[in-house]
Amino acid sequence: MFFLCPNCKQALTQQGNAFVCPAGHSYDRAKEGYVHLLPVQKMHAKIPGDNKQMVSARRAFLEGGGYGLFRDKLCALVVEAVKPLSAPVILDAGCGEGYYLRGIEEALLQEGKSPVLMGFDISKFAVKAAAKRQKNGQFAVASIFEIPVLDRSVDCLVNVFAPMVEQEFARVIRPGGVMIFAVPGVRHLYGLKEILYEHPYENERKETAYAGFTFQERVSVTGELHLTEPSQIQNLFAMTPYYWKTPVQGSKALSQTDTLNTEIAFDFLLYRRDP
Repeated sequence: MFFLCPNCKQALTQQGNAFVCPAGHSYDRAKEGYVHLLPVQKMHAKIPGDNKQMVSARRAFLEGGGYGLFRDKLCALVVEAVKPLSAPVILDAGCGEGYYLRGIEEALLQEGKSPVLMGFDISKFAVKAAAKRQKNGQFAVASIFEIPVLDRSVDCLVNVFAPMVEQEFARVIRPGGVMIFAVPGVRHLYGLKEILYEHPYENERKETAYAGFTFQERVSVTGELHLTEPSQIQNLFAMTPYYWKTPVQGSKALSQTDTLNTEIAFDFLLYRRDP
């Protein structure tokens, strides 16, 4: 158990069906296996994060294999990052419904390793889905801005399209550990944007340094996505930030689209935690 009490920041231990800290704060373990570590006073909405519909849409799209090439590359990068370790501690920051962490588990088990797998997300619906399908993982509802994880306990932190919180990441990753930060490539989903917006735009490519980390390399993965099911097109749309900021006209145009052809691109930025 690597989780911290969100109130007093002491280590949690499991006692029966609850997680308890030395100060006596107690958090029930849900029947699916996750624990809720997002204090009420830190919840900026009644139900923070992705709702049930959005989680369902993302799961349907990802399980259809649309981003399979990205998961394969991420898994290979994690395997290489923890190569010397027999029981690496992996943390998926903003794990969603657990699609990437499940792939990481399979890849590490194939290498004969015994990983400790942890994931958290601010969406209760996402964490519930992740914990239900991956019984060997430790999952929590939590904020990426106050990660309830022990200092210097993580060997490899994975962040796929979640916010970058360098101070928290530097705190939880051990010296010499690795952070893999996935960001959209320049032309990621450009074909989708051509339907949604009158003036589609490319994503900005940044070279960013983070305190406490040394940049190692950028690994780019690109491909083509061809969707012929309107439901899958809508599922893809629902799992993107464009879902919230697209004008009504653009959403209407997409709802009338039967086929989508678009470029897809991820950039994996690798950093090593300084000593």
